[in-house]
Amino acid sequence: MGAVHDHDPHTAAPAHGRALRLGIGGPVGSGKTALTAALCRALRGELGLAVVTNDIYTTEDADFLRRNAVLPDERITAVRTGCCPHTAIRDDISANLDAVEALEERHPGLDLIIIESGGDNLTALFSQGLADRQIFVLDVAGGDDVPRKGGLGVAAADLLVINKTDLAPLVGSDLDLMARDASRVRDGRPVAFTSLRERPGAPEVADWVRSVLHSTAAVS
Repeated sequence: MGAVHDHDPHTAAPAHGRALRLGIGGPVGSGKTALTAALCRALRGELGLAVVTNDIYTTEDADFLRRNAVLPDERITAVRTGCCPHTAIRDDISANLDAVEALEERHPGLDLIIIESGGDNLTALFSQGLADRQIFVLDVAGGDDVPRKGGLGVAAADLLVINKTDLAPLVGSDLDLMARDASRVRDGRPVAFTSLRERPGAPEVADWVRSVLHSTAAVS
């Protein structure tokens, strides 16, 4: 049921008969909201989708998704955490669970609910009680040494996305080095390199989501 969760205070919720819950986390500015938008555009024609966003005080990420019409407005819900984003996705997940369950009640038959975390550090990981699978997003501008520094988010998320690869030549980041370090730290878990400027649909990530949904359906 997703990545390893040391000291997770919540047990995994039964997955049968409900939408897959996909958490997207990562540092501020890594491209979580842009990736969420890209996945919605890529998958909305084939799946029933909804999104929960997390911001500490505002609804900025949800407003961005609505302005860009990636889904109908009523399928996008904003959570104001009022606290560290990590707390709201791992320690006290009640506000996010309420938002997810409200979406499922209003929109029966959903296939996928994306839960986007507020910006956090390399240790941020979703509770298995909130997310069935999770993606952690880095960007190359943060430095090519970030993957080898590890942290729960980098090492244990089901998919690591290294975003904004088009910026690598401009900021001096070595993508081959990042790939080697990520592979070593993640012990074989998958890594995707993306540039939403060059490939707006994030095909590598969309295909991974499809494969997860297919494998989940096969065992349910």
